Amino acid sequence: MANLRRLLTELYPGDEDKALEEIVKIKNRYDINPKTKKLDESDVILITYGDGLFDKSQAPLKTLKTFCADYLSESISAIHLLPCFPFSSDDGFSVIDYYEINPELGDWEDIRALAVDFHLMFDAVVNHMSKASKWFKSFLDAVPPYDDYFIKAEPDLDYSMVVRPRALPLLHGYRGKDDEVNVWTTFSEDQVDLNYKSLDVFLQILDVLLFYVSKGARFIRLDAIAFLWKEIGTTCIHLPETHMVIQAYRKIIDSVAPSTVLITETNVPHIENISYFGDGTNEAHMVYNFTLPPLLALSLHQENVETLVQWAISLQPVGNTCFFNFTASHDGVGVRPLQGIVSDKAVNMLADKALEHGGFVSFKDNGDGTRSPYELNCNYLELLTHPEAKDSLRIDRFLLTQSVMLCMPGVPGIYYHSLLGSQNDREAALASGINRRINREKLSVEELKDSLSSTDTLRYHIFQRYSAMLKVRRTEELFNPYGHATYKSQGEVFIIIRENERSVLYGIHNFSSVKRSLVAIAGTTFLYNSHPKSKAWELLPYQFQWLKIEK
Repeated sequence: MANLRRLLTELYPGDEDKALEEIVKIKNRYDINPKTKKLDESDVILITYGDGLFDKSQAPLKTLKTFCADYLSESISAIHLLPCFPFSSDDGFSVIDYYEINPELGDWEDIRALAVDFHLMFDAVVNHMSKASKWFKSFLDAVPPYDDYFIKAEPDLDYSMVVRPRALPLLHGYRGKDDEVNVWTTFSEDQVDLNYKSLDVFLQILDVLLFYVSKGARFIRLDAIAFLWKEIGTTCIHLPETHMVIQAYRKIIDSVAPSTVLITETNVPHIENISYFGDGTNEAHMVYNFTLPPLLALSLHQENVETLVQWAISLQPVGNTCFFNFTASHDGVGVRPLQGIVSDKAVNMLADKALEHGGFVSFKDNGDGTRSPYELNCNYLELLTHPEAKDSLRIDRFLLTQSVMLCMPGVPGIYYHSLLGSQNDREAALASGINRRINREKLSVEELKDSLSSTDTLRYHIFQRYSAMLKVRRTEELFNPYGHATYKSQGEVFIIIRENERSVLYGIHNFSSVKRSLVAIAGTTFLYNSHPKSKAWELLPYQFQWLKIEK
């Protein structure tokens, strides 16, 4: 544990011995089974809220378990439960208590039951916490050790260098024990940032993480982790201390639960994002592939894959790491990850498409009085194709992007609205004033089942075809998340090549509105064909094929 001591010495000089003693106590507090299982092609993660599906007769977590067991047992291996704890705002991302399940969803017994059939991913929303939490109330009352849990700040200092993810004030005032206290709030007035300069905070969050592991978390998503450490006179994003905190947590968790997977959520330009791989052994096991969703959408709208190819070629995870590939989530489609890859004009064009297709655009404060697009708030299906287009075209274009995501090295994360063929929920966004709610609709499980059984619905066709793709992917070793890929293009056709010592897989994707043919390779068999009656190497508009050749 020499490396852990070094990290603790740099983070908390003079307190490293105390830190090591407390870490041992925390590790001994939980009964954790040290399973070891490496990620493989069978790993597919469903992203959902605990109450994304509801049945008024039972707790939402019970409804989720039944639906997933009945409909998704062959398609997914794990469920990412978006924050399922008591909260005060931001649809769960302002946590009041890290140790309790939101009683409106169910309880820990429901979580245990869900973990019988599926691996679980928990959200560790540990950059900030709700102002309604006991921790923050105790901070305001100056009760030790909570009096050092949050970041007091002087309003007259220079914060101009601080990177702002939202166009909201960085500091907010709260009534303390004796007078008003100004506190650091990266995201909102209700979300107060934790003070990681405090060893007590570091240890308390370690306790939270190991508690999650003890409750069945195979995957832990470190939410908004890039903003963890604050230092006046810096950008306060991606600071060396932030990386060291992640490295320390990784070191400790590896020692008690080596199969636990840490995933960093950093919606930032690509080069900054992949810095969280560390040296390939010491930070995140996976990082969100944030560039993939907007770049796929842009490539489809432009009917041009050259930038996509060049970017994909540059993807080089290091060590025993891989990407968490996704195209949609509870948030919108972030466009900052396109910075340095495409022009501002291209980003603005994509933003215009979101608006034309019934979505919204959220902006970030650039610190110089200007704003720029930060996030496109639009259901991914709707972002790709105008809602008034024929369903057959919308399905083809949407599933084309999903095929690219499934073919690339890494573990796929699939938002429940993507798998279930949902569309924009503009009414919810407009009624709440929260743009992101356009893609957060809660679905009646009975109505959903009716739609999935009716062959004339958009949901039915997307769900059936998507599920078929997933079943193939999960049983084919060429889709191993750590495998290598080669990327090529022929005109508007994007080609992903995966191979091992026995066989080669070609994922070929026509991003154009016209038919394309490629030079055929003899001996190919279909793993999947989006238009089953077509021939290998001949592609209709927006068609894709998975072809396998034995060596």
